[in-house]
Amino acid sequence: MRGALIAIGLVLVIGGAAAFFGMLQYPHDKEVVKIGGLSASVSQERTVPQWIGGLAALFGVGLIVAGSARRS
Repeated sequence: MRGALIAIGLVLVIGGAAAFFGMLQYPHDKEVVKIGGLSASVSQERTVPQWIGGLAALFGVGLIVAGSARRS
């Protein structure tokens, strides 16, 4: 159980740091024109917002601390 918390925490810290520094992007399709059965769309690459990356990293640090805490 402790090892799983630490592993998930590490994944969240790494992913959160990547999102915080703007390294994670996702495609966003936007329909520009639609006339009858014809449509035109544009695909844009957007970055994950920094605040989401920061929250994920902080949550990951919390999981690492919880996983590495010793029971008395």
